[in-house]
Amino acid sequence: MMNRREFLIAGAATASAPAQAVKPPNLLVIISDQLRFDALSSMGNKVVETPNLDRLAREGTRFENAMCACPVCVPSRTGMLTGKSMANSTVRDNPQAQDANLDVGPTYDNLLHDRGYKSQYYGKWHVPYKAARTYDNKVADVPGEHRDFLAYIDQHVARRQPAKGELNSPMYNRPYTASPVDAHYADAQAGVKPENYSQQDQFGLVHVPKEYSLAAYPTDLAIQALGEMKDGPFSLTCSIGPPHPPFLNVEPYWGMYPWADLPLSPNVFHDLQWAPYRQRAATMAFYHDAERVKRFESIYYGMVKEVDDQAGRILRRLDDLGLTRNTLVVFTADHGEMMGSHGLVSKMVLHEEAVHVPLLMRLPAAMRPGTVVHDPVSGLDLFATILDYLDVPAPPRDGDSLRPLVQGKPGADYRVSEWGVRNQPSFMVRTRDWKLIMADSPQSRAFDALYDLNNDPYEMRNLLGEPADRKASAARAEEMKERLLAWLARVHSPVREGVKARKLSATGAN
Repeated sequence: MMNRREFLIAGAATASAPAQAVKPPNLLVIISDQLRFDALSSMGNKVVETPNLDRLAREGTRFENAMCACPVCVPSRTGMLTGKSMANSTVRDNPQAQDANLDVGPTYDNLLHDRGYKSQYYGKWHVPYKAARTYDNKVADVPGEHRDFLAYIDQHVARRQPAKGELNSPMYNRPYTASPVDAHYADAQAGVKPENYSQQDQFGLVHVPKEYSLAAYPTDLAIQALGEMKDGPFSLTCSIGPPHPPFLNVEPYWGMYPWADLPLSPNVFHDLQWAPYRQRAATMAFYHDAERVKRFESIYYGMVKEVDDQAGRILRRLDDLGLTRNTLVVFTADHGEMMGSHGLVSKMVLHEEAVHVPLLMRLPAAMRPGTVVHDPVSGLDLFATILDYLDVPAPPRDGDSLRPLVQGKPGADYRVSEWGVRNQPSFMVRTRDWKLIMADSPQSRAFDALYDLNNDPYEMRNLLGEPADRKASAARAEEMKERLLAWLARVHSPVREGVKARKLSATGAN
């Protein structure tokens, strides 16, 4: 036993010893492209099992009502990285990713790099190129991403000509067996090479080993980067292309979910009389068929399963390196996929299937396992949230840190998404239970819509439609419009006055 003198000497030595430095948290972001919110088992999907992403939800925080800032790739991804709305980033469409002169301001990765973080990004970029300036690895422009992948495929998979029943995928430059839902299935059966072959048209089994798939490629690079940057602090993004089109499975995902066994969402076939996108749906009659939608669903879910498997590889590498506890992991998507809902495919609309995305976060040292946030949040909030958890000062932006919500504190009860082309709705304002979709001016011939999500989660009854519904819901619709006007004022939107002057209508007349 120590006497008093020995005890005091030991205490003094301990007090004078330098404290072990606490390492700043690392950041790992995994992005999937065109992944709708209800495709994960943690979000209620009864077909696909996504155990790796479910693990993130179980060990961290699941955001039940996360909305993308825009249901189009480049504006959405720019918003996530910068925290800026379209009004302030000026990014409104995909071609702007190739504008070499467009400076959208510092991203969270730029700011982390300035604080000494090693910073790398792999996979689909799809943001104005200047924002990539601080990555330690080369982040290519949009055409460059594809060139790099094709060079990788050429190293591992021999080329051959398509056989009967096959078409050539420009994404892989390799043959694939066309599914009957493929827009050029008849051409494949006849051995004819189709013209004007878009990504959105392609459905089938691509003849490439799973180790060299479009999802495996950035995952391999990210896993290698983890080993290189393990001493930290680091910021690493793995941006996985699927389930964005082309809708192609590799083995073993092809046929993993037999199409004939799959259920259809209740809103795949319903009365579109008061639907805000009924004119758009009329241009997509090819997909207004139960079998085609189910075949689409089968391939899409196979792609989702592959995304989960690739995410699992990254998370296991994080475990193996002992980095799990001190790494903020974020998983999300830039937008969703309609997949037949409301007679629509692709995105570019403000229905839930296109704007509602998965969002999972885990930082064991700062988040209670199994936390669920029900309040609506936005992709614009990622900028402030990431910098908050990593203790880096964030300049004012259009999003908010989600840390208070994770801790159970109150926040704003709504979020806004935006996207609009001529005579289509421009904005969506969303609370936990209500949603308003509306145009940005009195002159627009777009159809506005109000949905009671608590009683109508599939958005099948536009309460601005039938006269009785219109009258009963008028006050609620104006209340939602006031939220939108408040947000437009906050972001200094140039169309606020047009929104204010518009009278809500489900008929396209104003």
